[in-house]
Amino acid sequence: MLEGSILQQLETTHRHTTRPIRFGVYYKNTLVSLCHALEDHILSDDTKPLVITAFQQGKWYLQEAERYADIANKSRQIVIMAAPDAGFAEHPTSLLDNVDLVALDTSDPVAQEWHLIILSPAYTAMVLCQELSEADYGTAGLPASDQERKFYGLWTFEPELVHQTAEIAIAHIEPYNPELAKKLKAHKQTIEPAIATSENLSAVVSRVVDYLQTGQENLSTPTAPSKQSLDRNLVSNEIQAFLRMAQLMDMADVKNPMAAAEVVVLCEAIAQVLDLPAWQVKRLRLAGLLHRIDPLQKAESILAPGTSTRYHEDAPSSPLTCPLVPGAQVLRTMPRLRAVAQIITHQTEWWDGTGEPACLSGDEIPLESRILALVADFQWRVNENQASQLSREEIFAQALEECRQQQSTRFDPKLIDTLALLVMGLQQGIELPLMTPKVSAGMWLLDARLDSEMKTAVTKNEY
Repeated sequence: MLEGSILQQLETTHRHTTRPIRFGVYYKNTLVSLCHALEDHILSDDTKPLVITAFQQGKWYLQEAERYADIANKSRQIVIMAAPDAGFAEHPTSLLDNVDLVALDTSDPVAQEWHLIILSPAYTAMVLCQELSEADYGTAGLPASDQERKFYGLWTFEPELVHQTAEIAIAHIEPYNPELAKKLKAHKQTIEPAIATSENLSAVVSRVVDYLQTGQENLSTPTAPSKQSLDRNLVSNEIQAFLRMAQLMDMADVKNPMAAAEVVVLCEAIAQVLDLPAWQVKRLRLAGLLHRIDPLQKAESILAPGTSTRYHEDAPSSPLTCPLVPGAQVLRTMPRLRAVAQIITHQTEWWDGTGEPACLSGDEIPLESRILALVADFQWRVNENQASQLSREEIFAQALEECRQQQSTRFDPKLIDTLALLVMGLQQGIELPLMTPKVSAGMWLLDARLDSEMKTAVTKNEY
C-alpha cells in the first residue's frame, strides 16, 4: 500500500478503531463492471451527485471522456484526477463548467489509484483501489492480459466511509488547487451522510449485479485457470452486492441493527441440533444474512429493458419457483443463489398452507425456509423485549411462548420443540458466538473449494 495514497490514509484512520478496514483483491474487469454500473446509475438518477474520480493516467480518462460528458450533465460537480497525457485538458468534457481536472504529479501515489466516489442526497457508493506492484504479483510475474491486472482496495455503499474518503480526497486535492478544494467542501457540506432508501439501493444493486454478470459472460482469457479465477472474482462481487445491501438495511433499522448476525447464529445453532449437512448449513447461513432483502422486488433488470426481476426465464421450473414471489426473485438471476432465493422466498409460507407466495403447507415448505421463518420471528421478539424490565431468561421464555402459540398454524411444531431445546441452553447461560458478518465472504459462503488465492482475496474486505 503506497505511503500517502488515499487508500493508505483511509486504512491508517481506521487501523486502531473497532472497525478496521480489510481490503480485497479485484481484477480489472471486475472494477470496470462495478464502475460502469455505478456510472450508469448516475445517468438514470436525478439527484445530482458530487463525483470524485481517479484514472491513474490521463489516457484512461480520455477513453471514457465522452461518457463523462453525459455523467457531468447529471452531476453537480465532477473532479477527475490523473497523471496528464496529451489532450487531457483540451478534451471538450474537460472544458465543461462543472468538470475540474487535477493533473497529478507522476510521483504522486494517487496516480497509481483507481477511484470512483459518489456522494448523492439519496445514496453513496465508492470504488477505491490501488494497482498491485510488480513485486506484489510474486513469482507469477505481471499478468499476460490487461483484464487480469489486479487492484487492492474495496467498494462499498456505506455512507460514513464514503464521506470520510471524500474528505481525504479533497484534502489531497487542496495543494494542487485550493479554490477547487474549497468549492468541493462546500458541495459536500450540503450532502448529509444518510442510509439509502431500499428502493434507491435496490436499483443500484440490481445494476451492479447485471454488469458483473455481463462481464462474466464476456470473459475472454488465454487459459482455463485464468478464466476460472476471473469468473470467481466476478461472482464473489455479485454476492457481495447483495450482502452489502442487507448490511445497510440492518444499519438503517435502529431498533434491530443486528438482525442478520443474530438470525444467522440462531439458524446455525438450530442446524447443529438437527445435524444438517454442511452444504445445507452454508445455504441457511447466506439466506439468514439476506433474509430482509424483500425491497428488491421493486428492482428491474437494467440490461434487459422490459424484463422484470420478479421473473427470470432461466429460473428452474418447479412448484417452488413462483413468478409472483417477493424480492428474492432477483437472486434467481445468479445460478449459485437460486437455492438461497428459494429459501428466502418461502420463509413467508405458513405450516397450515395459508401463507404466501405459493400456499405451501407442512413439509412442502423447504426445511431451511421453515427454520428461517421461525428464527427470524424469535429474534425479532427477543429484540423487541430487550427494553423491558424482564430478565434475560424471561425474555427468551416469553419470545418462545409467543412463537409456540403459532405452532401448527404458522410454524412447524417439530421446529418449535427444537427451538425450545436451544432456549433452554440459552437460559442456562450458553453463549452463542455472535459475529458481525463480513460481507466480503462472497463465494466463500457457498463454495469451500475455493483456491487459496481467491479465498484470501474475498475474505480480506469487511465492507
